[in-house]
Amino acid sequence: MAAPAFAAKSTGAKQLTDKALRYLHGEGVKRNPDRALMYLCNAARKGYGPAAHELGWLYFEGRGVSRSDQLAAAWLREAKRLGEKPPARTMASLSKVKRVKPVCRDANGANIELANVPRAELVEAIYELAPEYDLDPALVLEVVRMESNFNPRARSHKGALGLMQLIPETAARFGVEDPFEPTQNLRGGMAYLRWLLDRFDGDVRLSLAGYNAGEAAVDRYGDVPPYAETQAYVTRILERYTKQRVVNAMI
Repeated sequence: MAAPAFAAKSTGAKQLTDKALRYLHGEGVKRNPDRALMYLCNAARKGYGPAAHELGWLYFEGRGVSRSDQLAAAWLREAKRLGEKPPARTMASLSKVKRVKPVCRDANGANIELANVPRAELVEAIYELAPEYDLDPALVLEVVRMESNFNPRARSHKGALGLMQLIPETAARFGVEDPFEPTQNLRGGMAYLRWLLDRFDGDVRLSLAGYNAGEAAVDRYGDVPPYAETQAYVTRILERYTKQRVVNAMI
């Protein structure tokens, strides 16, 4: 996947880590471990040792994530590779656990899939832009995952383009000149999703159906249209998104 050409400069690794710790501890912002995890993973993918070290401790202690000795060991080894010095006693206690790759798993155990810097920066952009549209970043994340699996160059057989798979008419409607430019596409898709939520009185289920099948189809049936694709689309997004909402509400 080509590196995304964001309009704004990519956030530095130290700044990402500082922001992560604010969200982890609720310092001046509402506590949000999943958002903290995203920032830490982004910083670690950029080769910042303190972020990898913090991830190791998160998994070792189970703070806001599912406790995992394997991931704790993986991230502490990565931190050591990047110049940090994890406690020898802790490393010794983890020496016999099965070796795995240092991936980021959220509170549900789901891999948030920040496998490389471009992917991590796409997720970061979603978290930064979504509040401008009064949208939950977690919902936008699942729409992007479903629509394009984070591929800015995605093109469907129906002519939908980019991260949020905008058809040309929708792109023009929401001011998107280049649907393959990630920031423009995200803004256009978020603007459309916000419009749908307003139209359907905040009903996420109907709004997702409208995003997939068009608002006219939802109006025609007065519910999620009986299309197999749309039904599966709504169900898959809501299953993952609802689980995230429940976990975050318990924290």
